[in-house]
Amino acid sequence: MFVATLVASAALSQGDIEEAVARLATAGCAPVDSNWIDEGKAADIFFGSDPVTARAALTDIGDKVDVIVQPAAGREKKLLIADMDSTMITVECIDELADYAGIKPQIADITERAMRGELDFAGALHERVALLKGLADEAIDQCRTERVKIMPGARALVRTMKARGAETLLVSGGFTRFTGPVAEEIGFDRAVANVLEIADGALVGTVTLPIVDASRKRAELETAIEGGIDRALTLAVGDGANDIPMIQGAGLGVAYHAKPKTREAAAAEIVHGDLSVLLYAQGIASADWVEG
Repeated sequence: MFVATLVASAALSQGDIEEAVARLATAGCAPVDSNWIDEGKAADIFFGSDPVTARAALTDIGDKVDVIVQPAAGREKKLLIADMDSTMITVECIDELADYAGIKPQIADITERAMRGELDFAGALHERVALLKGLADEAIDQCRTERVKIMPGARALVRTMKARGAETLLVSGGFTRFTGPVAEEIGFDRAVANVLEIADGALVGTVTLPIVDASRKRAELETAIEGGIDRALTLAVGDGANDIPMIQGAGLGVAYHAKPKTREAAAAEIVHGDLSVLLYAQGIASADWVEG
């Protein structure tokens, strides 16, 4: 049995659900039942076959409705592994840090191309960090305080999953000076990221090797699975090309407001809503969310 979870950014109507059921029936996916998770906001439709066809059939259903299709069994996950920049927070930290050095447009262009998969991630990281050489150490904390904003739904997602027994890991190609405080504020169990090298109160222009890249992100997922978590019970979410391996390796891999290559590679995506969509995807109603 499979489930298609519909989550509206504004309002979900009974008509939207009925249309979705009809589309699934026409596509031969054998819908059998539907029910509200939160009335007017999120609903499940259970069906018997062909999740790939079902996902295609439900494209553009309703007004700004995200659809997550997955097996019904094991939909509540025991591991969350998440990217940070533009996923758990609203900005790309290195771009904002570059603004304090007066070179944001130059670095932001490299970041965008790297996240789109047009540049080698490692090369792009080293190039951008080198451009920040000489920036005062204190600018890092200033940037974090002034620019970093938590993504809507992030706290509820992480804290609710933890309260229900899941492990949570923030894994970023960014920097520990950002991930540490962000992970603590959101509620992650652990964070993995790159270390900016600093001497005499300023950035040296290098990071500690080996770097956290796409392969390291996937390796963190595989380590958790080797530690006893069923792959089917893992959830990975990210937006950039360097998130693709971990997204493809997870039981539910989600592209979040993502770059085209990441969207193409993922079996699920969030286009309209915030990270709370991933709680609805696990069948968890808002009355059961933990936000404080």
